[in-house]
Amino acid sequence: MANVIDITGLPPERIVFSPSPLAELGAALHVLSEPGHHPGLHGWATATASGLKPDLADRLHEADFLWRSSRSDLLLPAEPGATLAEDLDALDRIDDETFVAAAFEIACSSYGQPVPSPLVDAGERARAREMASARGPKQAAFVNRMLEDPDGLRIWLRRLLEDCDRAFFADTWQRVRIQLAADARHKAELLRHKGLGEALAATSAALSVTPDEGGVRRILVDKLAGGETTAAGHGVTLIPTTFGWPHLLVVYAPGRRPVIQYPIAAPDLPPPAALELVQRRMEALAHPMRMRLCRSLARGPHTTGELADGCGITPPEVSRHIAVMKKAGLLTTRRRGRYVLHQLELSTVARLGSDFLESVLR
Repeated sequence: MANVIDITGLPPERIVFSPSPLAELGAALHVLSEPGHHPGLHGWATATASGLKPDLADRLHEADFLWRSSRSDLLLPAEPGATLAEDLDALDRIDDETFVAAAFEIACSSYGQPVPSPLVDAGERARAREMASARGPKQAAFVNRMLEDPDGLRIWLRRLLEDCDRAFFADTWQRVRIQLAADARHKAELLRHKGLGEALAATSAALSVTPDEGGVRRILVDKLAGGETTAAGHGVTLIPTTFGWPHLLVVYAPGRRPVIQYPIAAPDLPPPAALELVQRRMEALAHPMRMRLCRSLARGPHTTGELADGCGITPPEVSRHIAVMKKAGLLTTRRRGRYVLHQLELSTVARLGSDFLESVLR
C-alpha cells in the first residue's frame, strides 16, 4: 500500500524542504511519550524526562494524545517558521473550527476524510468525546475543555509548548537546527539539479515518484496505511527531523498542503526492508507448518530429509515450504558434500519481532 500525492503540473519550486521548530518539538514530545519506538534515543528521553518539573510532566500527559500514537496536524506546519514563536504565531491565526478539527484529525476522526468541525457538529462532538474517554480521564478532560472553551485551551496549549521550550527544547533546537537546515539545503539542491526522483530517494527509501505518464505524476509514500490527496494549488513541504526514526509522517488533510516529515538520522541498524518484503516475510511465517519448520531451523542447519522426518511430511512438501521462506529472505542455505543445509536467518527474524523469535527458540 502507499500514500499517494498527486503532483501533476506542480512546478519544482512548489516542493519545499524546510526545518520546523514546532515539528521538531512535536517529534521530541512523541519520543518522550513513546521511548520504546526510538531505541537510539533512550538516553535523551530518560535524561529529559527525569529533568521535567512535576507540573510540566502532568500537563504533558494531559495533552499527549496530540503526539503519542500519531502526530496532530497542528504540529506539522505546512509553512514552517524560522523560530518556534513564529510557528506558534501561525497557529494562533487559525480560526477555532479549523484548529479544533485539525487537533482531532488523527486522535478522534477518520484521518484524510473531510468531516465537520466538532464545534459545529453534534455527532462529531460526541465522537470526539467518546474516543477521548477511551484514552483516559486526563485526555477526556482536555478534549472537553477544547470543545467548551477553545480559546482558553489554545492559550493553555501555547503556554505548555513555550514551557517545553524553556525546560528542554531551546537547548535541543540549538543543537540540531544547523544539521536540519543543512539537510534541507542538500535535498533542495538535489531537487534543483538532479530532479525530484533523486531528491526523494536521498530523503527516504519509502519515497518515490512515478514517471510522467500522460501528464500525471505522483509521489508515493510506502506505508501500511493508504490514502490519496493532491498538491495542486498547494505544493508539498518536506520537514527533516532528528527525532523521527523510524517514523515517516504524512499529513494530507483535505484542502491542505501535504506535509511529509522524514528522519535524517537512525541508530546503527541495517537499512529497513521494503514494505513488500516485510509483508512477504510475515505471510511466510504465518503458515503453521512453516512455524514448525522454523523451530528446527532456528536451532541449526537441517537437510530437507531431516525436516520431513521431524515434521511428518514428505520431502517435496518441505521443499515447497523452504522455497517460500527463501524467497522471503528468511533462510540461509549452504552445501556440505551432497547435502544441502538450510538454517533460519535469526537476525532477519529478530527484526520482525522478538516474540516470534522467542517462541521458536523457547
